[in-house]
Amino acid sequence: MNRLLWCAQLKHGIGMTEPSDNLAAAYLKKAEEALDAMHTVHAKDWKISTGYYSMYFSLYAVFMKIGIRSENHTCSLEIMRQMLHQYFRADEIEKLKRAQKSRIECQYYTSQDVPDILSGELMKDVPLFLVRCKGIMNRLTERDIARLREDFKNQLSLQQGTA
Repeated sequence: MNRLLWCAQLKHGIGMTEPSDNLAAAYLKKAEEALDAMHTVHAKDWKISTGYYSMYFSLYAVFMKIGIRSENHTCSLEIMRQMLHQYFRADEIEKLKRAQKSRIECQYYTSQDVPDILSGELMKDVPLFLVRCKGIMNRLTERDIARLREDFKNQLSLQQGTA
C-alpha cells in the first residue's frame, strides 16, 4: 500500500483544508518560538526536540498556506517527499527525517545517545530550514497553490483507486 493512501486512511491522518495565510503565519510564529527555545535550553535532548519542532512547524506553515492537513509527523514527511519535491531538495527532506529520528531517540529512549555531531548539525540546519520555508511561502502564487491542491487530491484519488 502506498504511504499517502495509508496516511489518508488514518483517523487523524492527512487531508485537505482551506488554505490559510493566518494559520501559516501562526505556525511560522511557533517555529520561531521553538528556534528561540533551542538557543536558550542547555540540555542536548531539549535542543534536539525544540530544533525538530521548529523545522516541523516551518513545514506545517507551508502546508497551511497550501491547505494540506496532516496530524501525523511521518505522513507530513511523506507529503513533503512526494508532493513538495519541487520546493524542497532531497537533502532538506533527509535532514528533517534525521531530525525527527533524533527527536524520537532523545524523547523516548533514555539509553540512546544522539551523537554530538548530529545535534551540532541540527543547530545549524534549523534556522536555514525556517528561512527556506518562508521563502517557499513567499513565492507560492495562487496558481501554484491551486496546482498543488489538485495534485494532492489527484494523488489521493489515484492511490485509493489502486488499493
